[in-house]
Formats: sequence, C-alpha cells, structure tokens
Amino acid sequence: MVAILGVIMALGFFARPATAAPGASDWVSTEFADVRLISAVAGTQGQDNVPLGLQFRLADGWKIYWRAPGDAGYPPEIDWQGSSNLAGMAWRWPVPERFSLFGLETYGYHGEVVIPIRATLSQPGEPLALRAEMNALACSDICVPLTASLSLDLAGTEASPTAFAQLIDRFRARVPKNLSGLGLDIGQVTAVGTPEPHSLAVSIQATHPLDAPDVFPEARQGFAFGKPDIAFSADRRSAVLTVPASLPEGSRLAGEEVTLTLVDGDRFLERKVTVSEAVEAGPSNRWAALAAVLGIAFLGGLILNLMPCVLPVLSLKLVGAVKYGGADKGTIRRGFLASAAGIVVSFLLLAGGAIALKEAGLAVGWGIQFQQPLFLALMVAILVLFAGNLLGLFEIGLPQRVSDLGLAASAVGGHEGKTSLSGHFLTGAFATLLATPCSAPFLGTAIGFALSRGSVEIAVVFLVMGLGLAAPYLLVAALPGLARALPRPGAWMIWLRRVLGLALMATAVWLYTVFAATAALPDTLLLGGLALVLTAALTWRARDGVPGRRAGAPIALAAMLAVAGVGLYATVRESSAPKASDVESAWRPFDKREISRLVAEGKTVLIDVTADWCLTCKVNKSLVLESTEITGLIGTEDVVAMRADWTAPDPAIADYLASFGRYGIPFNAVYGPGAPGGVALPELLSLEAVQTAIAEAGS
Repeated sequence: MVAILGVIMALGFFARPATAAPGASDWVSTEFADVRLISAVAGTQGQDNVPLGLQFRLADGWKIYWRAPGDAGYPPEIDWQGSSNLAGMAWRWPVPERFSLFGLETYGYHGEVVIPIRATLSQPGEPLALRAEMNALACSDICVPLTASLSLDLAGTEASPTAFAQLIDRFRARVPKNLSGLGLDIGQVTAVGTPEPHSLAVSIQATHPLDAPDVFPEARQGFAFGKPDIAFSADRRSAVLTVPASLPEGSRLAGEEVTLTLVDGDRFLERKVTVSEAVEAGPSNRWAALAAVLGIAFLGGLILNLMPCVLPVLSLKLVGAVKYGGADKGTIRRGFLASAAGIVVSFLLLAGGAIALKEAGLAVGWGIQFQQPLFLALMVAILVLFAGNLLGLFEIGLPQRVSDLGLAASAVGGHEGKTSLSGHFLTGAFATLLATPCSAPFLGTAIGFALSRGSVEIAVVFLVMGLGLAAPYLLVAALPGLARALPRPGAWMIWLRRVLGLALMATAVWLYTVFAATAALPDTLLLGGLALVLTAALTWRARDGVPGRRAGAPIALAAMLAVAGVGLYATVRESSAPKASDVESAWRPFDKREISRLVAEGKTVLIDVTADWCLTCKVNKSLVLESTEITGLIGTEDVVAMRADWTAPDPAIADYLASFGRYGIPFNAVYGPGAPGGVALPELLSLEAVQTAIAEAGS
C-alpha cells in the first residue's frame, strides 16, 4: 500500500554533528525529520522505571504514523538490543490525527511530537545505558524510511528533572485513558449494515456540544476501518458515528473486541468494547438509563433536606408543624400533602425553566437564579416580611380571598391559628427556592444526567428529586400521629416564633450580602434602605392610635415596587460595581487554559468552584479547604490552587462544570501528572478525600 502513496526511497540521510543536551541523545537529522531520545530525569537513583520520550521534529507537509497507521504506513519501532539494565519498555501513544488522501485513511502526527515511553529497570537505582535502533516511515508526497541509531546513558545519580520533563508530560497528557468525568463518553457499539453487518455504529454522549468528533477503531489483524459518517442530535450533545469496516473472509463484527480511541478537540478517551448485534432502533436503552438514575435522584432530593442551604427553611417547617399539636388526622394529612405538592410543583417549574433555557442555547445550572440581582432583591424583601411577621412587629391582615394566595399565611398562619392549604403549598414552594443553592451528594449526578439528555428526562428526574425533598412531608401525611404528638399551641409559641424570626432575618442578611457581591454599591445601599422602609411602614400600619397609620400600607407597597425596580436595574445595568476578589494569596483566579500548562510542568492543580450564595461551598471552605492540612499543601511549590467564583453568571465556568457532567456547585477537582484529565471530588469534601486526590494526581 505504501507504493500507492509514493516511491519508497532510501535517501541515506544520516546524523549530522550535534551536541547532546543532558538527558537527551544526539539529534539524528535529515532534510525532512529530526529524531532523538529524551529523558524526564537526569539519573536513576531510587527509581525502578524511567520516563522517556521519542521526539520527532517533522518538516512542513511530512508525517509519521500512529500505532495503528490505517490503510498505509507503519509506526515507529525500536530495537533495544545492546542496552543494559533494561527490563522492558511501555509505549504510550498520544491521540493521533486523521489524514485522508485519495480515499485512503491514515493516522499519525505532524509537526513536533513526543511519544512517551516508560523504561523498566532490571536493577532499580543502577545506571541505565540505552542503545536504540529506531525505524519509522515518514511520508509527504513520497514515503521515506527513517532510521536512526540513538544512545542515551543515565547515571545512578539523583533523579532530578531535566529540561525535557515538561515536554514529555505535555504529550503524556495527550495519551487517552478510560476515565470518567471527561465530558465525553462512549455508549452502545453495534454492528450494522446489510446484507451482513459491515459497519460499526458508535454512540457517543457529551456534557456540552460536540465539535468535530472522530473515532479510531482497532481490532485484530485483517480488520480495517474507514472514516466515520456522523449523525448529531439536535443539541449536538450526542451523536452516532458509523464507521465502514472491511473484514477478513468468514469473520463478522458482532462479538469482536475492539479498542476505540474517541477524540473531540481537547476531550478524548480510549476504551475496549465488545461489538454487539444490531438491534431494532427503539427507546428501550433510553428508558433503561433513565430508570437507573431515578433512585439516585430521589436520594439526592432526600439528602437535600440535611444540607446547610435548607436549614433556614426549617423555621417555616417548624411553625407549620407546631400548629398541629392535637389536631385531627385529616387536617394534618391535608396540610402536609399541600406542602409536598408545593415542593413537587416547584421542581417541575424548575424543570420547565431548565428545558426552556436549554432549548434557547443558554447556560443551565442548579441554583443559577441566585446569580440574578432581581431574584435576590425580592427574596430579601420577602424574608424581611416573614421575619418581621414572626417577630410580632406587624400582622398582615388581608381580605380572605387574597389571604388564601398570600405567603404570609405560610409563615404565621391565618386567623385562629389555622393555615390555609394554599399557605402550606407556598411553604413548600418557598422551601424549594431556598434549597436550590445547595448541591447534595447524588444530586449532581442526577442533574448532570438530566441536563445532558432530552426534555422528558429533565422533567422526570426533577419530579423524582422533588419527591425526595418532599419525602418528610409525605411521611407525616402517611403517619399524622407524628405531628399530633407535638404540644398544643400556647404561649410558648410566641418565644418559638421570635427565635425562628431571627433565623429568617439571618437568612435575609445572608442573601443581602450575596446581592452586594453582584451589584453596585449604590444599588446595595438602596436595597437595604428600602427593606428598612418596608418593615417600618408595616410596623407603623399595625400600631393602633398612631397618627397617619393608614399611610403605612401604600408606603409599604411603594417600597416593595421599588425593591423590584432596584433588583431589575441591578440585573440589566451594564457596569456593575467591581467585585473585590476573594481569591486569597494562596489561591489563583480560575483559568482553564492554565491547567494543562501547569500539569505539563509537573504541578498538581486543585480547583474550587464556589459562590457567595452557596452555603455548602462555605462549609467545605471552612472545614476542609481552609484547614491547616490543606493550606499547608497548597502553600508548596508543587500544588497550585485555583478558585472560580460563580456568584454572577459566567459562561466559562458553566462550560467547565458541564465538561464534568455537573450543573451545580460546590464542585472541586484535582489535576496532575497522574490525572491530566482531572478527578472530580464529592460535593461534601473531607480532608482524606482531598489529600488522597492530590497525592494520586501528583504521582
């Protein structure tokens, strides 16, 4: 086949004099290629293996071949005879590129490439003498064999890094592995075609839109594969790559084991799969995957009840619960079912919003409403109203038809201690709103699955998550005796209301600080003043005998409208106040492009994606990331810490989260020479998890 590409010419290009750098052989130079052997370490002391690299510098228009060259060519080979203290060699092949010429498909490299090689020593720590007879094929319009005799000696001295360590690491980071969390995955691989299966259908999924995916199949001798035809889904988050194949006589694709190297820009993975029989197209696989994740979604919603973001909402739950002391079972059951319905309906509304944003091509995430100043301003005002009501500053007495729709009923109850069903429903809805800044264990997995699939999956997964969060309400509805066991309402409830009112006021202050982090200083001060005016106006309105008390209601209404105006203005204004960076001296601002460079230098990189509105993030920061153990690690030269602030919308951060299949925070990941693609950490951090990830990524 080589003859098809050009006449094979042994042109006799040999080494020209060159001075070898420490840790490298002499260059062997020709008019079309230079090649040498390089080492990442200067000595073998304490080492049982040595990281090496076969470095090529190719002239424009020339290429060499990958381990599976395709329709023509052959890969570089080395005969190590004459080497000493060498037990074995393991080649690591970076992802190739495709070359198409006259209907022939070949795979290889152009420009500069380093093929990482790991040498295992017969006697660890002893000197290593390498004698390599290299043979490769370089092609342009013609193909020319490239031979080189390479020699490299490493003494049994300290294994300090050489000038080539970063170069080898850079190409080692391009070696595909079978890892999760890459934002790219291989689904079903089937044999398709008529009359006999003669093509591979490779289904792939991605957490954000695919660019130009390609796949390089490898099978046993006699099998060959062509260039795939690609059928994208509407959102380009999934595709089917149909690869034409030629088979040895009497063979079939189904049942064959193939190695697939899947590449899409900077995302790539390698996986061995067994080709399955072609099946009739249908939705069974889709529903099977959905069914598998529903249990995870329910657990995520259930655990969300215990997350820090949800704790302020407990005040509303408790106020509602104590009213049932001694109540009849029917009343208890209806109230708690209404609250559960509020949670579930709110989750379905969130699902609808996520579907709409996704269809519009916008960023989708869990808790992203807390990035909007308008939402924050309204939540501050509502929480101030709830807190003032619980503290007894005023009572909101609305006409009955209006009070049935009022949020005040959910916080304090209606007349004579009875809360309307609509009030219970709105309590559940309000609980859902305050729960969304948190990402609980299992929640990220479920949301990542849903948002990377279609509208049906999003709706069903969010529904089940809502049922998980509503599970405590449903439990009390099923066993109303739990609520009847509470003491009957009495004077003690006044003190309970005051304590819980302070808890809600603290929540309002927290959301006010989040607003301050996203808005300009004048907007922040104006919102605080309006919240005070709103509270004062309603307190004035509630005091009998105070002159002009009737003016309190219109003033309060005007203040509430002004709050909405401030929030809307802060949302749309083009130049908000510059945010003071909370990136401490030990933490760098997040820069995705810097990660690969730092890893190539042998650094370990710890990523923390956080936001002012994420309480779980603050817990992780306080208990783990700011502990003496972790600050001691990130204070060293080998570990670099980066912090991404998602308090305000940032498409770059949203895309980064999506690359790991995550759409909410907290999110933490660790990169390093041992994990160039990054390893995602659990939502709730522990010292052991972070320390282990840093150690493994740095190895």
